[in-house]
Amino acid sequence: MRALILTIIALVVCGSLAAQQRAAKGPLRVLTSNPRWFEDGSGKAVLLTGSHTWQNLQDNGLLIRGAVEQPPRTFDYDAYLDTLEKHGHNFFRLWRWETTKWTDKYTSGEVKYCRPHPWVRSGPGAASDGDLKFDLEKFDEGYFQRLRSRVKSAGDRGMYVSVMLFEGWEIQFTDAWLNHPFHAANNINGVEGDLNGDGSGLEFNALSDTAAGKRVLELQQAYVRKVIDTVNDLDNVLYEIANEAWTGSTAWQYHMIRYVKEYEAKKGKRHPVGMTFQYKGGENAWLNESPADWISPNGDGKDDYRNDPCADCSPKVVVSDTDHLWGHTGGDNIWVWRSFTRGLNVLFMEEMLPSPTWQDSARQAMGQIRRYAERMNLAAMKPDRKVAATGYALANRGREYLVFQSNKGEFTVDLSDAKGVFQGEWLDVNANRTIAAKTVEGGKSWTFTTPFPGPAALYLKLKE
Repeated sequence: MRALILTIIALVVCGSLAAQQRAAKGPLRVLTSNPRWFEDGSGKAVLLTGSHTWQNLQDNGLLIRGAVEQPPRTFDYDAYLDTLEKHGHNFFRLWRWETTKWTDKYTSGEVKYCRPHPWVRSGPGAASDGDLKFDLEKFDEGYFQRLRSRVKSAGDRGMYVSVMLFEGWEIQFTDAWLNHPFHAANNINGVEGDLNGDGSGLEFNALSDTAAGKRVLELQQAYVRKVIDTVNDLDNVLYEIANEAWTGSTAWQYHMIRYVKEYEAKKGKRHPVGMTFQYKGGENAWLNESPADWISPNGDGKDDYRNDPCADCSPKVVVSDTDHLWGHTGGDNIWVWRSFTRGLNVLFMEEMLPSPTWQDSARQAMGQIRRYAERMNLAAMKPDRKVAATGYALANRGREYLVFQSNKGEFTVDLSDAKGVFQGEWLDVNANRTIAAKTVEGGKSWTFTTPFPGPAALYLKLKE
């Protein structure tokens, strides 16, 4: 019996240690020596990459497929994490929807519903959606318990989570304001976020010196403090101010970034704060000039993050997200690899459809780049257009090289300034298999030929 008890204790301890070893470490902070990456507090650089989807915090109707129920279908969060873990992902955005009901013109006018929300629905009186009105001075603890539980569960599996504080797309492109908690018809506090009365509510994501505007900001900041109080002690947290808020939100977003940083300065831990592209009509320059630690840009203009990802277009940590490049209709393994070898972190927005699906290509590739990021000394790896004829390479010259070739063919790698012998490995990106590459010596340029059709990665490392 004593032996059995000791065995059980040992298994529990080992299981606990295994969980601790795979838990996400942090809080993350920008790597000073190579600020395109974050580091986990120990100096180890971290690549952030993974899939995200609209239902992963609040339950709501699918954007595209099938009839929508009221109340909305419960999202299987554990299965979602299983999928990410299976593909080797370590990062996602935790989506926030602000309204309770909206009509989606992208799905032939289907009505969508969403719950839970940060404030209690106590009434008196009915809101526009027929349920009780919100009390904007009382938080729904169930919402914040769910928020904390989901962030913590992800962290226990080694995943980092960007907590989205506000959502600006639906206010611009749907009838969401009709059922928004900050529309006066839907709360008992007499608060109206539509300051100019045009029915759109865009001013909810803007600064105003009016009494009404200051009241809205006061309540927004109280909500932000509640979110921070809920997850501040967790190591795997990042923050995102707002998803695709309108172009007039810039000053408000800057204010909120500073507010999060100032409030966290009084707390136990400090986490990275991000700003994502303002759709439509935003400019990447507004992100670069912000006080944010990380950004997600758009792909238009000279910053072609879609086809020829830019390595030096931002002084920030860049999380290149298909949401702001194509929505949920673009991105594949070639885009993932091109982005990574230009020094970018990668996010993919998808519907989480079961395989086989066109999304599998990107899912698999994100796991591939993360494996190489773990193998390499990522902290020293920088994009280097000149070291390989393909133009897509990460290099720590003289030590390690990771080169991407989008199609079968020959290319050169310049090792003329390197010394020693380099061992090589090929990755067949489509088939997800590796084979040995020829061993080469530094001091000259070498020509390599991909040994299989389709996209390939070549990894060269100095033999110790």
